[in-house]
Amino acid sequence: MSAVDPIAALLAPTDTFVHRHIGPRPDDIAAMLQTLGLSSLDALVEEAVPGSIRIAGGLDLGADVRADREPGEAETLARFRELMQQNRVLRSLIGMGYSAAHTPGVILRNILENPGWYTQYTPYQAEISQGRLEALINFQTMISDLTGLPLSNASLLDEGTAAAEAMAMCLHVAGGKKRAFVVADDCHPQTIAVVKTRAEAIGVTVRVAAPEDMDFGTGDVCGVLLQVPDTYGRIVDPTALIAKARAAGALAVVATDLLALTLLRPPGEMGADIAVGSAQRFGVPLGYGGPHAAFLACRDEHKRLLPGRVIGVSRDARGKRAYRMAMQTREQHIRRDKATSNICTAQVLLAIMAGMYAVYHGPQGLSRIGARVHALTAALAAGLRKLGHDTGDAPFFDTLTVALQGVNADAVHARALAKGYNLRPIDAGRVGVALDERSTAEEVAALLEVFAGGPTALDVTDLARGAELGFGEWTRKSEFLTHPVFRAYHSEHDLLRYIHKLESRDLSLTSSMISLGSCTMKLNATSEMQPLSWPELADLHPFVPRDQAAGYTAMFEALGRSLSAITGFHAVSLQPNAGSQGEYAGLLVIRAYHQSRGQGHRDVCLIPTSAHGTNPASAVLAGFKVVAVACDERGNVEVDDLRKKAAQHEGKLAALMITYPSTHGVFEAQIREICGVIHEHGGQVYLDGANMNAQVGLCRPGDYGADVCHLNLHKTFCIPHGGGGPGMGPIAVAAHLAPFLPGHPVVKCGGDQAIGPISAAPWGSASILSISFMYVLMMGAAGLTRATKVAILNANYMAKRLEGHYPVLYRGEHGRVAHEFILDLRPLKASAGMEAEDFAKRLMDYGFHAPTMSFPVAGTLMIEPTESEPKAELDRFCDAMIAIREEVRKVEEGQWPRDNNPLKHAPHTAEVVTATEWARPYPREVAAFPAPWVAASKFWPHVSRIDNAFGDRHLVCTCPPMDAYED
Repeated sequence: MSAVDPIAALLAPTDTFVHRHIGPRPDDIAAMLQTLGLSSLDALVEEAVPGSIRIAGGLDLGADVRADREPGEAETLARFRELMQQNRVLRSLIGMGYSAAHTPGVILRNILENPGWYTQYTPYQAEISQGRLEALINFQTMISDLTGLPLSNASLLDEGTAAAEAMAMCLHVAGGKKRAFVVADDCHPQTIAVVKTRAEAIGVTVRVAAPEDMDFGTGDVCGVLLQVPDTYGRIVDPTALIAKARAAGALAVVATDLLALTLLRPPGEMGADIAVGSAQRFGVPLGYGGPHAAFLACRDEHKRLLPGRVIGVSRDARGKRAYRMAMQTREQHIRRDKATSNICTAQVLLAIMAGMYAVYHGPQGLSRIGARVHALTAALAAGLRKLGHDTGDAPFFDTLTVALQGVNADAVHARALAKGYNLRPIDAGRVGVALDERSTAEEVAALLEVFAGGPTALDVTDLARGAELGFGEWTRKSEFLTHPVFRAYHSEHDLLRYIHKLESRDLSLTSSMISLGSCTMKLNATSEMQPLSWPELADLHPFVPRDQAAGYTAMFEALGRSLSAITGFHAVSLQPNAGSQGEYAGLLVIRAYHQSRGQGHRDVCLIPTSAHGTNPASAVLAGFKVVAVACDERGNVEVDDLRKKAAQHEGKLAALMITYPSTHGVFEAQIREICGVIHEHGGQVYLDGANMNAQVGLCRPGDYGADVCHLNLHKTFCIPHGGGGPGMGPIAVAAHLAPFLPGHPVVKCGGDQAIGPISAAPWGSASILSISFMYVLMMGAAGLTRATKVAILNANYMAKRLEGHYPVLYRGEHGRVAHEFILDLRPLKASAGMEAEDFAKRLMDYGFHAPTMSFPVAGTLMIEPTESEPKAELDRFCDAMIAIREEVRKVEEGQWPRDNNPLKHAPHTAEVVTATEWARPYPREVAAFPAPWVAASKFWPHVSRIDNAFGDRHLVCTCPPMDAYED
């Protein structure tokens, strides 16, 4: 080892990042290793990670990441800003489902830039998620009101995937018997392409046709997709076509625009069964394509097939109104290969922003914004006609297709670029223009000059005054957003207080560790998050000319190279915008590979019984038949059963899906053999990268036999969970699969034999890739490797501290766990009547979110501390678990009844512990302040334990009526 130059060390930056990201201090690490009886982190790695798969020379990230010294946070931010300033931020009036908007400062600062909102976890523990759940109820109410349909989900990934999910709903409503889906040719091209991708894998025929040419007489049509307004801006009455489709036994899906619906009759009143679209223009930045919250609303009779998450109203143990995720038994990790969707997430943070935008503006404010945009567009249309151009006869809202007279489209685009505008290319004689909330009268005047080829005498106000506004009989007459929440917070002070009131009802990483196994809730550093608000990232339309996105392109290429180096694979696609989408993309790539070799008949996917539930759901959606593979008593794949199943399906074996380290929290020593068995029988190995946090810098899936893996960037690579979204799930593939990486119909990307797009935007939720890019730049190869070692250390240290109180269910060959471990609570059900849920709720009283509950083994807790948590926090959690075990012992010994003890009554709210009456066998102090640290910083659950059964029996998924507030 070379000697350290003391002067160079003295001159190095003092704001380096690795020691800020990794929680335990060097002395803590030494103490934890001593507890484990080990001398070093490397000694722990030798016992936890099989030697046969460890990287021989260490991780090499190449020239993209500084290796001569650890960079400072400030210099990395400066370097990244310089890179992103290669982007040219023009005014993009392209439309196609993406519109610039003003993000109100109170929402930008207090939600998007606030870790109290973006570091929350998915609201599985509803009692400590009440603020976010209320915000999502607001979103659902907004969508339901604007679309005129009674039920909405809590958001989907983007408009294209929402349309694809709607197609799947139509298929399943028809019982799978009608396998044709008709799509209007004037839908957005990316939406049509995503629907086609999804349909082809499940054997649905997509017929793209002009609305006037649609035919449903064949009897095989399960649904039709229409767009109102359409991609060219036209508003054409769809009611007759909807009625025709429904008369033929097909469902009608309408893709629509929320701002237009403030003025236009909603789809539900037009007869639609399902409405889909994007809430992006409600205050969410463009972000070069995402993240944005899509929506799907439907009629009540289809609620059991509604994909994604739905928030409902229930009550707690004291009868108080409470929110929770409704119809949870539909979630894909439960339904597995019987699932109708593989979506297990949402775009929660963005849905909350869009919902708060509606709360802030209210119905009158939204209508005012919509009317202003429409008036500006009408003025533009009137001016264009005066210049001799044709904007068509159909009504419009904010988008015009201009048939040019006396000039070709290239000349108009050149003039527009010279003035700082991007218009939509359509063909040689037509140009698209879409105005938005940021448009002004001055902008309209500038656009008229673009089309005129020089200054004009046209006055925008006069043009608007003479224009025909509104939609005649299609003008909206029904009220919307009538609930008081949309009328109460229109001053900034009011909204600020409302946002922080809701924030105080949610536990996030700002309060304590969230130790969910397989979910990796680690530090989301401020330096990683800051760039999201830069205009260079936030204000690019996804379909701008590529030369305007040079900074994004450079980031994609560099991040792709880093992820390739980390995984050992040849190429990366950054398009999938969720882990579930990554699974789906990876399987479609495998499917395309087999088809390219004349082996399209291979359709069997082997999946261990321990797998994430989205694995079998994704496999079914990708057109595969799922065959389960057994696991042994130590939680490992039963290799003999794998061999048997692989041989049994020899000629049809397509793939194995396996999570590594396993969902049981151990590195399986036989992973190379497992991969070899699959390859021997002609299949491919798909590795679920959910547990990559235990591998980075130590081992690489591409080295030990996998062919493709997805990476949850919202886990291992620090994109925050955002309360259940956004996320990114890019896939990395071996060289033979690279030609099939997903493409896109608008912007060229992907392989030479690309499968269709997985997401609506070419690079999915592009803007949040900056978080992972910053993380890799600041950590470097050495820092990433050290983080992995400390993640494994933290898990083993906690397992050691807790093993005398709870059985640790699975361990590796040398008695070590990976980055997570499972505590077995099942013996306590027999001895004290305790369920895993009781532990989860009691942990709230100690100030903690529960670990992963009853997955992958019922009656257990799976704990993952991550490398970001300091030793003091690990000890605090262990102390809480040990204290709860002692409380259980009091039940076992008869000191407390089985049905009347702190666990069964948990969580305890302030209202409960301050009530006049207290008829419980334990003191109030034990209920509310069970440990010394709780009194110093108490997080109070907002409601008592929620009655889930009541919520399912009385399904209400919009803001409750005012009489529900009368307690």
